Amino acid sequence: MTANRILSHSEIEHKIKRIAYQIYETFVDDESIVIAGIASNGFIFAQKIATVLQTISPIEVILCEVKMNKQNLNAEITTSIPKEMYQNKGIVLVDDVLNSGSTLMYGVKHFLEVPLKKFKTAVLVDRNHKKYPIKVDFKGISLSTTSLEHVTVVFEEKDSYAVLD
Repeated sequence: MTANRILSHSEIEHKIKRIAYQIYETFVDDESIVIAGIASNGFIFAQKIATVLQTISPIEVILCEVKMNKQNLNAEITTSIPKEMYQNKGIVLVDDVLNSGSTLMYGVKHFLEVPLKKFKTAVLVDRNHKKYPIKVDFKGISLSTTSLEHVTVVFEEKDSYAVLD
């Protein structure tokens, strides 16, 4: 099967900007929010959203990298910032592609160990092929796929893209 490009660099940039505006609208009354990206592509996507958010809003953006073992989701999940920094704050958990929903589900579970003000999720590609009851609040594109298909997102300086193969 050959790979089909589903998002070009300019389309990804446009979706990042749109998602940043949606996040700003949702958290407009907050002084600060945490943008937590799941390593590795989810964190790159989170960085891009945070950069746009900082240019369009006065909200302080705290960037957080979430590290988890995607092959063993029961293993310890760690974050690049201490729990005290996201306690009683609004959080957006970010990943590049929502496949089965398991990664996002375990990521949500980790953050629910402390009291939060508001919690939202964001993905670039929502495959509509979930095994878990996870809802995405902000998404770049929804894509109906078969379980045999695979979505890959590549983030590069001048040529980011997403392909379906």
